[in-house]
Amino acid sequence: MSGSPLAASAYEVLGVAPDVTDEELRRAYRLRLREAHPDTGGDAALFVRVQEAWELVGTPIARAAYDRGRGSTSAPHPTFAPEPTVRSRPADTRPGPRSHGQPGGYNRERYLVGIREWAGRGVALPDPYDPALVRSAPRELRRLLADALAEENTARSLSDLGMGYTIWHDVAVPRIGGKLDHVVLGPSGLFALTSDDYAAAVKFRRGEVIGEGVDAAPVGATVAAARALGKAAGVRFGGVIVVLPDNDVPEQITELGRVRSLAAVVVGRSALTTVLRRGVTGVRDLGGTEIFDVRTRLQAAIRFV
Repeated sequence: MSGSPLAASAYEVLGVAPDVTDEELRRAYRLRLREAHPDTGGDAALFVRVQEAWELVGTPIARAAYDRGRGSTSAPHPTFAPEPTVRSRPADTRPGPRSHGQPGGYNRERYLVGIREWAGRGVALPDPYDPALVRSAPRELRRLLADALAEENTARSLSDLGMGYTIWHDVAVPRIGGKLDHVVLGPSGLFALTSDDYAAAVKFRRGEVIGEGVDAAPVGATVAAARALGKAAGVRFGGVIVVLPDNDVPEQITELGRVRSLAAVVVGRSALTTVLRRGVTGVRDLGGTEIFDVRTRLQAAIRFV
């Protein structure tokens, strides 16, 4: 099952409350299995999710572990706490990109404030990232944590770019408010990036991302934010990129065409650096002098949330 904070719990997949009896849980599993079976017109993906849910809660021992937040499947249990600031990485002598701001910091702070108010009435919690606590939290809090994780994961991918790139995270958007998750400047152009995780596969329609859990217009919102920041800084963005988990996109790179004059692309996270290095259709490359001028203007204009 997905490790996203927004992913449905095993109980939600089986269509029962967390406090049902073991016998009621077993009946619900059998019913859902019949409903989802592909041979009877069901959904193959749901059929797999029902089986995975049963693995998590199908026995008293597994269910007790799951309820304590330590359930397991063939994949590691999700970890929602931020990684340490210093991580051991293979030695790499190549200069990396210039990076400014704290990726995911704004949404993590909002999550921590919200989860303490909701679960601890403002009192510090032993572990605000405990998986059982996260599963039971309101969707708006899980959404904040999912956004923070998505932004942090994108930032780790961006750190593989070379010294010719400059990156800003959690950038405040002038006039219209809100923030841009990432702004990336390099030889392939100037791009505004949004990192999302809807815990479900997405589709595209008329230049926008649609699907289960997509409760906004990520492409349109990113375009509006990029245009507002560009106007304030006196620069022109070449395009916008929506970054999603690899398993949630039909193709790793999907160019959606132009949206309000900006090229729009949706990418799986593992393909992000490929896109930023090779460029996007309709976005012209930038020379060294021009990159220096754009970077100077952005540095003077950018504020962080």
